[in-house]
Amino acid sequence: MAQVANETTASGAPASVNEHPSRDKSNVWALALGSVGVVYGDIGTSPLYAFRVAVAAAVENGPLTRDIVLGVLSLILWALIVVVAIKYVLILLRADNSGEGGTLSLTALATRAFGRRTAVVFLLGVVGASMFLGDAVITPAISVLSAVEGLTLVTPAFDHYIAPLTVAILLGLFAGQSRGTARVASFFAPIMVVWFVAIAAAGIFHIRDDPGVLAAINPAYAVAFVYTHGAIGLVTLGLVFLVVTGAEALYADLGHFGRKAIRTAWFSLVLPALLLNYFGQGAKVLADPAAIENPFYRLVPEALLLPMVVLATAATVIASQAVITGAYSLVRQAIQLGLLPRLAILHTSESQAGQIYIPRVTGALLLGVLLLVGLFRTSTALASAYGIAVATTMVVDGLLGFIVIWKFWHWPLWRVALLIAPLVLVDLVFFSANLLKLFEGAWAPILFGASMVLLILTWRRGTHILARKTRRSEVPLDTLLASLRKHPPHIVPGTAVFLTSQPEFAPTALLHNLKHNKVLHERNVVLTIVTTDTPRVPDDDRVKITERSSHFSLMALKFGYMETPNVPKRLALRDDVDVFLLVAARPQTRHPFRYAALAGPFVHWLGKVGQRRHRFLSHSDRAGG
Repeated sequence: MAQVANETTASGAPASVNEHPSRDKSNVWALALGSVGVVYGDIGTSPLYAFRVAVAAAVENGPLTRDIVLGVLSLILWALIVVVAIKYVLILLRADNSGEGGTLSLTALATRAFGRRTAVVFLLGVVGASMFLGDAVITPAISVLSAVEGLTLVTPAFDHYIAPLTVAILLGLFAGQSRGTARVASFFAPIMVVWFVAIAAAGIFHIRDDPGVLAAINPAYAVAFVYTHGAIGLVTLGLVFLVVTGAEALYADLGHFGRKAIRTAWFSLVLPALLLNYFGQGAKVLADPAAIENPFYRLVPEALLLPMVVLATAATVIASQAVITGAYSLVRQAIQLGLLPRLAILHTSESQAGQIYIPRVTGALLLGVLLLVGLFRTSTALASAYGIAVATTMVVDGLLGFIVIWKFWHWPLWRVALLIAPLVLVDLVFFSANLLKLFEGAWAPILFGASMVLLILTWRRGTHILARKTRRSEVPLDTLLASLRKHPPHIVPGTAVFLTSQPEFAPTALLHNLKHNKVLHERNVVLTIVTTDTPRVPDDDRVKITERSSHFSLMALKFGYMETPNVPKRLALRDDVDVFLLVAARPQTRHPFRYAALAGPFVHWLGKVGQRRHRFLSHSDRAGG
């Protein structure tokens, strides 16, 4: 029986600003600084490898030409502008659900726009969310591997210690998640600010090697490159896509920092630093084609090479933080939407409701990351798997965004098509390019995503089976009250409390009490526990009571997300108060090998996984859900 109902509200028109109350003008810059350390780690470290691998794919076995360099640079520039700046930062960040972003927020808004759950929207949401979780497993593995491998540039002696050192760093990274997003951001943000300033300075210094590289601003170079290179151009496009990986985490992390802070950080620091570094690499390669071996580190003077390797190592470790925190937000939304079993959700900040930590998700991600490191062992091998999960999520976000803007924001269809259709087309092109790497490693995130889809569908099917069985014995509360007035049972002294998440129905425990004990208490309270999105609830707003009859009352008991919901204390229960709980029965079937038969036992096992230790009628401290 679900005992907790979450209060949520949706953002309305695109002009609405649905931020958490604490996010006012006074702390936007502070949150923007924190977002640099959490949100932009993934996309901010792409200069280490994206330009190099894209140019290498374009050259193949031929000569390195000026048109190739300018074409790849133009693709990178416009990918950052179209996919990240326009689609995510300017458009989708406005489509928040109670301040939260991500694929499932779009799914909820699209469902609300239609007024009902549709199969297409539901499947889009499930696929997008599942592939995002697949990216959350791959990003830490490839980021940390590429960071540690960078140490071999200083001395080859590190070559045999790559895997052990990678595992050690990953264990430390995941162990630190319990300290909370705010504390992680305060530690990571200064490092990432130094990183962005450093790569921007390195780029500016070398743009003067060939100022003509700025001609790549013209999108004609990008179009000409793809048109003239055929299949090689498509392969290159799939590698250019590496520069935008992390944009989906930017949207999913909306609840942690807010729209204004994320936009401020992007336009004031992150985007300028990325563009300056990419153009610096391009100018360096045009002036010295041999620099294509590692154009990023060739921008750095030899005396500063070791410090830059150390800084890059720290930055790429931080890169995995964006998808980890995004995974927390996504899993919490999935739980609220009934797509996954309830898990312990720990809130790590009294001022930011979106800053959470989910222990079981952390353990699952760590296990998946370590398996990938053991299976692929190098970042080069993992690069083939990287991208398809992000590309799939971006396509889903684009399609759901189309529905939300059209139906929820009530834009004319032609206007929505003019705005979103080109963005979805770009996403589809990138998706097609990444599919070319299916047998080289892209199968890994697809397999993981398919497993998550199966898990979600099985959980939904199993919960429906249990709900149908429970509903067979439930009746509307008004119907029961009318029946009791006509045929009153024996009344006994005392107060009975029945917990339920749906007060409009008579709790099953109440019906069983009437059926088996054939008595009704003098006072009966149908209790619903509500977890609000504020840290604490004032005592004056704690309890809401609605009298339904001389013997029945409806009570809503509210708790803030930072409070311990101690129900007996708040109700001041005495010895004459009885509390009734009922656990849903396990469904039986005569067809043991049918999918429905498997879903019931499976959902019971998942429910046990999602349970957390609690005292009688008292939830764990600082836990929600």
